[in-house]
Amino acid sequence: MDQVKVGSFLKMLRKEKNLTQEALAEKLGVSNRTVSRWETGSNMPDIGMLVEIADYYDVSIPEIINGERKGETMEQETRETAIAMAEYSHNEVKKSKMKTVGILFSLFGFFIIVSALAMFPSDSSWGSFLSGWGSIIMVTGIYLIIKPLIQKRGLRIGIVIGCFIALFAVFMISDYMAVKYQHQVPRFRYKVTTTFDKGKRIEYDTLFYKVMWENPDTDEEKVYIVK
Repeated sequence: MDQVKVGSFLKMLRKEKNLTQEALAEKLGVSNRTVSRWETGSNMPDIGMLVEIADYYDVSIPEIINGERKGETMEQETRETAIAMAEYSHNEVKKSKMKTVGILFSLFGFFIIVSALAMFPSDSSWGSFLSGWGSIIMVTGIYLIIKPLIQKRGLRIGIVIGCFIALFAVFMISDYMAVKYQHQVPRFRYKVTTTFDKGKRIEYDTLFYKVMWENPDTDEEKVYIVK
């Protein structure tokens, strides 16, 4: 029991009756000092006096002990519940919007990747450049989708890193297959060297292998992986 809270409640009840401490003390048959000690919380009325005080102020003994009216408690609880529901509703709307934005980002990023790989030839750097940006946009969308669903930040970051690794693996494998079986130059390379020794030759360095393109754009052109 919070005696200070009880004292403040008793003081409020007295003021609602427009009584001074002296007037209340006279009505209850106690001293002014006793009333003052009740209202400061330094002392509490005994059970017999609590009954008299409750009857006089038209409140219940539990209300005095709790230091507030039931109506106020219920109103406060209702208000807190309403606030909690409003916050919950706001958070749900926010999560829904974030999920929608995430889906749009993911679809847009996927569209950029597919368009870049379809529109630009393998020897153009635009394909790999736009695919990279498409991957970033797509993974950003995935992060926005999972953010409301997964509370642990470390796990979200792990999933994002996993998505980047998966996309990187897909790009590398598909690029290797295109070079080996379709005789295309690699899209994802970090270095291109052109020489004219015994005809024009272009060497492409990737992270895992080298590709040679001999006599490009002629009937004798040949693309192969350097052993």
